[in-house]
Amino acid sequence: MKNPLRDPQDRRLPRIPEPCALVIFGVTGDLSRKKLIPALYDLANRGLLPPGFVVLGFARRDWGDEDFADLARNAAQAHARTPWRDEVWDRLSSNIKFVPGSFDDDEAFDRLAQTLDELRASHGIEGNAAFYLSIPPSAFPVVLKQLERTGMSDNQKSGGWRRVVVEKPFGNDLQSAKQLNDLVDHAFTPGDVFRIDHYLGKETVQNILALRFANTLFEPVWNSLYVDSVQITMAEDVGIGTRAAFYDTVGTTRDVVQNHLLQLLSLVTMEEPTGFSADEIRTEKLKVLRAIKLPADIARDTVRGQYQPGWVAGERVPGYLDEKGVPADSTTETYVALTLGIQNRRWAGIPFYIRAGKRLPRRVTEIAVLFKKAPHLPFAPSDVEMLGANQFVIRVQPDEGITLKFGSKVPGTTMEVRDITMDVQYGEAFTEASPEAYERLILDVLLGDKTLFPDAAEVEAGWKVVDPLEEAWTGTKPEPYRAGEWGPRAADEMLVRTGRAWRRA
Repeated sequence: MKNPLRDPQDRRLPRIPEPCALVIFGVTGDLSRKKLIPALYDLANRGLLPPGFVVLGFARRDWGDEDFADLARNAAQAHARTPWRDEVWDRLSSNIKFVPGSFDDDEAFDRLAQTLDELRASHGIEGNAAFYLSIPPSAFPVVLKQLERTGMSDNQKSGGWRRVVVEKPFGNDLQSAKQLNDLVDHAFTPGDVFRIDHYLGKETVQNILALRFANTLFEPVWNSLYVDSVQITMAEDVGIGTRAAFYDTVGTTRDVVQNHLLQLLSLVTMEEPTGFSADEIRTEKLKVLRAIKLPADIARDTVRGQYQPGWVAGERVPGYLDEKGVPADSTTETYVALTLGIQNRRWAGIPFYIRAGKRLPRRVTEIAVLFKKAPHLPFAPSDVEMLGANQFVIRVQPDEGITLKFGSKVPGTTMEVRDITMDVQYGEAFTEASPEAYERLILDVLLGDKTLFPDAAEVEAGWKVVDPLEEAWTGTKPEPYRAGEWGPRAADEMLVRTGRAWRRA
């Protein structure tokens, strides 16, 4: 029952979902153990889960409820963000259930449907359930068809809401993405499909909208009149680990550019929405994604790379071709650098440089807006030798925060001007610790808030950018770069030709 005294527009009080169940397929996998279950514990610890909330695990294990509860407890203790409290876990674990079975087992899905029906009486859940597909994309069709066959995906039959959560990758190209979208939208209504891009759950990413549209400081200079270029970097110091079978079929561009980095690009460059609803924000993001312009010469203005043996953080690491499970003749990229444009009045003529890679010197994701230099400086040339361009940098991870770089006089008797930085770190500016991305996203799924979830049109728009690149790269080999370096030399040369350089992240 809704509180008649509460204004639905007032978001200062915690939003708590209706009584519901979360069904996790692939509950024994890494994502479930390291992210989903810990996020559920953290939500419970913060008092954001409804009374009677139930977690239902589904996997091919001969387990009972207690076996799953033991796995969940170990996962939560190992990876939870908030302090451990036995009373919180006891309350949550009393509502943990497990249904064994394989994805092609009709009887198992019939038992799952029966279990959900029984929760009406035992836990007061009026048919509300979300299904989290923490499984390989190849298993999506059979699971979705099982949910459709049993009526579990039908809002009317269930008497409540039924939602589905789909993890990336959303297809492998535009055609497969459309097929997947049609499949999911056929089993569930389009408004009940939640495509997770965990980057959108990060506080620093959400803060992009607050920085741009809650302040008057940035908007006047957030355009091609003042901005020289924008650099978006996603660097990882790790290799592919045990993901060779998956990674070698996709590469860096499909893995992170099509989703994470194009989403960051759209948030940084979109026009101000008329309101803060999911539809209004999505409308503006789509305009940007559809306005992205690929370089006229893809071979010159894009670079693919593949890491060679080297040193990272003082340790010797193997090259990509030496990783277990990687074919000796693989041409899959582990690094990519792109030059993109946006064809609209605000950003026409401004280059957007995007780079992402593995086995780079350190882990960092940031968005750097580099401004044009002043057309005239009244100082002597020797006074401004150390003065660079103004920069506004949003650090997504780690050390979440904002850096503003500008010129200032050096104390002394001469007029020497050099760059200084003004730094804001979230961990110091706010007493409230930032929640993990999956905490926010799971809560939004249960609330039915799609603001932070890309829809089918956004996914397809992303593939329309990536597919022509992949086609142009067919038959080419990635440039080698040593592990522990910032990518191939060709990536530096790509910017040097325009008189620019990559920002030292």
